[in-house]
Amino acid sequence: MEDRAYELYLEWLHDPRYDEKTKEELACISDDREEIRDRFYRDLEFGTGGLRGVIGAGTNRMNIYTVRKATQGLANYILKENGAGKGVAIAYDSRRMSPEFSMEAALVLCANGIRTYRFTSLRPTPELSFALRQLGCMAGIVITASHNPREYNGYKVYWEDGAQITPPHDKNILAEVAKVTDLDMVKAMSEKEARAKGLLTDIGEEIDDAYIAAVKALSIHPEVIREQADNLKIVYTPLHGTGNIPVRRVLRELGFTHVSVVPEQEKPEGGEFPTVSYPNPEDPAAWKLALAQAVREDADIVMATDPDADRLGIWVKDPSAPQASGKADDTGYARYRSFTGNMSGMLIAEYICRELTLAGRMPENPALVETIVTTDMVKPLAAYWNVDLIEVLTGFKYIGEQIRLFEETGSHHYVFGLEESYGCLAGTHARDKDACSAVMMLAECAAFYKAKGMTLIDAMRELYEKYGWYKEGLTSVTLKGENGAAEIARLMESLREAPAAMPGGEKILAVRDYRAGTRRDCLDGHVEKLSLPKSNVLYYELEDGWCCARPSGTEPKIKFYYGVKGASEADAEERLARLKEGLLSLAK
Repeated sequence: MEDRAYELYLEWLHDPRYDEKTKEELACISDDREEIRDRFYRDLEFGTGGLRGVIGAGTNRMNIYTVRKATQGLANYILKENGAGKGVAIAYDSRRMSPEFSMEAALVLCANGIRTYRFTSLRPTPELSFALRQLGCMAGIVITASHNPREYNGYKVYWEDGAQITPPHDKNILAEVAKVTDLDMVKAMSEKEARAKGLLTDIGEEIDDAYIAAVKALSIHPEVIREQADNLKIVYTPLHGTGNIPVRRVLRELGFTHVSVVPEQEKPEGGEFPTVSYPNPEDPAAWKLALAQAVREDADIVMATDPDADRLGIWVKDPSAPQASGKADDTGYARYRSFTGNMSGMLIAEYICRELTLAGRMPENPALVETIVTTDMVKPLAAYWNVDLIEVLTGFKYIGEQIRLFEETGSHHYVFGLEESYGCLAGTHARDKDACSAVMMLAECAAFYKAKGMTLIDAMRELYEKYGWYKEGLTSVTLKGENGAAEIARLMESLREAPAAMPGGEKILAVRDYRAGTRRDCLDGHVEKLSLPKSNVLYYELEDGWCCARPSGTEPKIKFYYGVKGASEADAEERLARLKEGLLSLAK
C-alpha cells in the first residue's frame, strides 16, 4: 500500500491536470513518507452521507479534485433519475474552502446540463433542506464539516424530500461516485458559460424570508414572548458559524429584546475558528467566552450553535450557585449549568406535547421520532401524552425519512424529532436538525417558565420527577489513519462476543446486532429479526439501562453511548459511571 501511495503522490506532483498550488503543497512533504501515505493510501470515502475529511492535497483529502469527482458521480445519478430539469440547490458554511468547493460542485453539475441554485454567501444546513423543497429540486448539497475541528471540511448530499440521502438513493449514488475513477471522466464548464446558458442561478434573500417565516410559525405562545421579552436575557454565540444572522433575526422578529452576541465569535474569520480549538457546542471549552459574557450581563440562558447551525447547546443560570463576584477570573462555569442534547430535547418535546394537547391543537395520530441512542425518557413522555414513538437508526436523515413516509402513507402526523447529539426538529419546514428553530423553541420555553417564576433548571427537574431520573453518556475513542480503521473494525468484532454481564455486574438481557439484523435474547437464546436497515451498530439491552457501540460515519472514531434510569439523581449518576467503566473495559 505504501508503494502505491507514493506512486499516486508522484502522479499528483507531475500531472499537468493538477494546479501549481496543489503541487507546491505536495512538494513540501516530499521527505515525510508517513504523511504521503496518509494522504494517498485510499480515496476519501464517499459514505452514505457524502464526504468528510481534512482539507489538503491528496486522494484522501478534501480538495477541488475530490469534490469534482464526487459531484460527477452525483450528476450521473441525477441524470439517470431524469432530474436535470429539477436541479440541485447548494449551500455552504463558514469553513475554509467552502465557497470554492460549492462553486466547483455547481460547475460540474452545470457541465452535465443540470440546473443549479447556489446561495451566494454562507447559510445554515437546515436552510438548504428547506430551500431545495421550496425550489422543487431533485437534490441538494451542503459544503460543511459540521462541528469537526478547523482542518476539516465536508460535502453532504440531500434528496428531493429535503433529507440526507437514505436507501436506495444513498447506495445508488455511492455506486455512481465509485465509477468516476479518473479526472478525465469529470465534465467541466466555466462560471461565465454556466450563467450564459441559464444553468447557474444565485439564490438568497427570498429563500431567507420564507425560511424565517416558517421557523417563526412554530411558536406556540407568541404572547408569552411579548410579555416576558424585557425580562429574559440571552447570550448567543454562533461559534464563527452560519447561525449569526438567522438566529438573531428569528429572536428579534419574535420580540426578544435582550439578546447579546459574543463579539469575538460573531464573524466567520475565514474558517479558522480562532477562539476555539473545537467549534462544537458539546465541548465545555467552547463556552469560555460566552459564559464570561453571561456573568457580566447576568443572562438567564446562554446558547451556541455549531458552524452549520444544525446543532444547539445551552447553559442555564443556576439560582442556587454563588452570585457573580465581578472578578476577572469569574468565568461562569460554576454559575451556569450545561444541558445535554437529551435534556434540551426533552424540554422542547414536553413543551410541544403539553401545550398542543392542552390547547386542543394536537394533530391526529401524532408521532415523536428518536434515534436508538437518544434518552429513554422520551418513552414515558410519549406514553403520557398519548403520542406514538418511533425509533430509527442513528443519523437525523432517518428522522427526515419518517416525515416523508408519514406524508406518503398518512399514518402519522410528525410532532417532534430528536437525537442525543444536540440535534432536533420541530415542524416539517426542514428535514434535518435545525438549530435556528431549536433556539426559538428553547427561548420560548425559557420565557414560558419565567412567567411562572421558574428557570429551565426547575423545568428539567420537574421532568425528572415526573418521568424518572434518566442519565446518558457518550465516550468516543479516536483511532486515525489506516491502522485506526482496522482497529475500529477489530473492536466492533470483539464487542460482538460480549459476555452475559457487563464488567461491574450489569446483566445483559438482549443484544441487537443491526449489521446482522437480529436481536438475540440472552436469557432464552431466542433470535428475532430487526425491522430497521442494516448498519454496523451493536446495542445492549441491560437490566437497568442500555449501551451502544458504533463507528462514527464522519470521523475516525468509535462511539460508545450508554444510559440508565436511577431512583434519584445521585443514584443515576453512580449507575452511569459504573456502566461507562464496564463498557470501556470491554473495548480494550
